[in-house]
Amino acid sequence: MRAGPSQEEIRRHNLGVLLRHVHLGGPTSRAELTSRMGLNRSTIMALTADLTAAGLVREELPRETGRAGRPSLVVRPESARVYVLAFDIGVDRLVAARVGLGGVILDRREAARQRGPFVLEDVVGRLASFSEQMLKKTRSDTICVGVGVAFAGGVRSSDGVVRFSPNMGVSDIPLGQELEARLALGIPVAVGNDANLGAMAEQARGVGAGCRDLIYLHGDVGIGGGVIAAGQLLGGQGGYGGEVGHMVINAGGRPCGCGSRGCLEAEVGERALLEAAGRFGRQIGRDAVRAVVDAADRGDIVAQEALARVGDWLGLGVANLVNIFNPEIVIFGGILREIYLGAAAQVRSRIVTDVLHASRESLRLRTPVLGDDTTLVGAAELAFAQVLADPLDALARVGP
Repeated sequence: MRAGPSQEEIRRHNLGVLLRHVHLGGPTSRAELTSRMGLNRSTIMALTADLTAAGLVREELPRETGRAGRPSLVVRPESARVYVLAFDIGVDRLVAARVGLGGVILDRREAARQRGPFVLEDVVGRLASFSEQMLKKTRSDTICVGVGVAFAGGVRSSDGVVRFSPNMGVSDIPLGQELEARLALGIPVAVGNDANLGAMAEQARGVGAGCRDLIYLHGDVGIGGGVIAAGQLLGGQGGYGGEVGHMVINAGGRPCGCGSRGCLEAEVGERALLEAAGRFGRQIGRDAVRAVVDAADRGDIVAQEALARVGDWLGLGVANLVNIFNPEIVIFGGILREIYLGAAAQVRSRIVTDVLHASRESLRLRTPVLGDDTTLVGAAELAFAQVLADPLDALARVGP
């Protein structure tokens, strides 16, 4: 018979839970932590003392109490001292940030990426250059506890290898390994699909906070999806779960970069909208999508018809997903934010006609609170995962 967890294992678990509360919830009083964790005051005091000694949090008097008697100390994350590096690799842009414990973006770099061949060495070199610029500005007492990358493609969860990315034109590239070697920080680089990380970010810090069943749809050139069910991300056997962009919604329809026809991203993606609006080739990217939506708002008939067509296909895709997963909320991110806002009537109409009544009666459709940084924030949360799971072990691994 297997023995139960040791006192040390319980202590380490509780350290991680407490740190997660402070990381996600911000400054929190000892009294509130006692209530949330169901532990006694002396245990909370001991846990906060350990995290303070490790330099992960600090305790201070509340600025205002409004109550008589001795105030409960407030536990704050050491955002300026403990940080991660987060990267977001999209079709059109590269973003790097230094993100402090508690989710504070301390420094940020962004550059446009030209569409065309994906050269791993060039991308890794640019991200490493961004990192060097940001690290030069840090104090000597700061510590990097993780590195996370969001990538627009299918990522093998075991080793960070990008297995496929039709819109980047790459397959089987060792992104995590190459970036780890180039950064030379002695810290493993965690890589995840951008839409999956977007789902995690919106659940942790965005419009889906506290929601246990949600779908995040992310539009770049193509479309990806992250599905969270019963509080857990559905990654699939190899980590490729959630590729909803390659769900066929129009058999024999528009060709898709994956080799199939009529996929959701083929009927709803950037090219489909721009071609329907007669604008493909004049401008590309998010600005081009926004221009179509703006033109439709101003009464442009062609733009309105294009948006309605794409919105109908988007609604059909969402209806299928809602029937399968029964989420509480569906979030439209990336270029899908603009498309949804411009074609909400078509999307909702499809849901009314094609979704089971029981599955749609409590459904909410939303856009991200985190905006264009949703996937970047997800990369940061991926990087923080180890220190939140076992704070003291993670610090021991990265060293002083």
